[in-house]
Amino acid sequence: MFNLTLRQFRTVRAIAAEGKIVSAAKALGLSPPALTIQLRQMEEEVGLDLFDRTGEGMRPTAAGRVFIDTAQAIDERLRQLEDEIDAIKGVRAGSLRLGVVSTAKYFAPQLMAAFMKEYPAIDMRLSVGNRAEIIASLKNHELDIALMGRPPRDVPVRASAFGDHPLVIIAPPDHPLARARDISKARIARENFLIREPGSGTRISLEIFLGELPGRIDDLGIEMGSNETIKQAVIAGLGVAFISAHTISAEVETGRLVVLDVAGMPIRRQWFAVTRSDRAMSPAMATFQDFLMRKGAMHLPHLSRLYPGGS
Repeated sequence: MFNLTLRQFRTVRAIAAEGKIVSAAKALGLSPPALTIQLRQMEEEVGLDLFDRTGEGMRPTAAGRVFIDTAQAIDERLRQLEDEIDAIKGVRAGSLRLGVVSTAKYFAPQLMAAFMKEYPAIDMRLSVGNRAEIIASLKNHELDIALMGRPPRDVPVRASAFGDHPLVIIAPPDHPLARARDISKARIARENFLIREPGSGTRISLEIFLGELPGRIDDLGIEMGSNETIKQAVIAGLGVAFISAHTISAEVETGRLVVLDVAGMPIRRQWFAVTRSDRAMSPAMATFQDFLMRKGAMHLPHLSRLYPGGS
């Protein structure tokens, strides 16, 4: 059995993160020679190199990547231990790492503000990313709770719906269909769509919506990297977009965008709070989850102000 310490595991993580001995030593509060000696001792203990020394910096070997994964698992388990002890004590404090897909950033700050007002002892940190980035953060144990429209299938999770997530089609106010009613799917499919990257929740929903029309999803339209870019492109007249109604309140209310009255829309999905099922719920996580179930929906934008058939 290897005679390794927690400090040594964290040393490997720091070297991998920083890429250079000098930078890792600074992050750990050590001198570069001391860190070099510590790394050499670990490699002698294991009998393998943990890093390749390259001109571009330190690159983990296969053995090094195993060490990094183990170090991450140890740190996560220690954090869970602290959470579990707090739960036994009945503590309703602590910290919460919240991640949200980019579409949710339009209401996440209001949710956070309401929650922190009710539970000021809980410290929250917010991360925003696209769907792939948030799922990767869940995989890497970098988030406690994620808010998204569709739970991942390749991560062990528990998911709880806390509110409606309506999807609509938007156009500039001078679009020929802006005043039309009950637009058919076949008619709207002839429009040029502005779409998100592959794998995004809204793009997947659009593919499902248009999937019954032969060949339509083979060339959906112009791909763009953010909801903001898509909205500005629609305003500029480059096409229409299938988008979350929760992202367009300001533009519709000021008359820069309109929601088209397409048959079968809005499509109603759900917002989910997602946590890993292979870790214990901390008191802070449980408190936030309870808050979402009780009050989450009231902090979502109301569709009735945007869409002729909204409620």
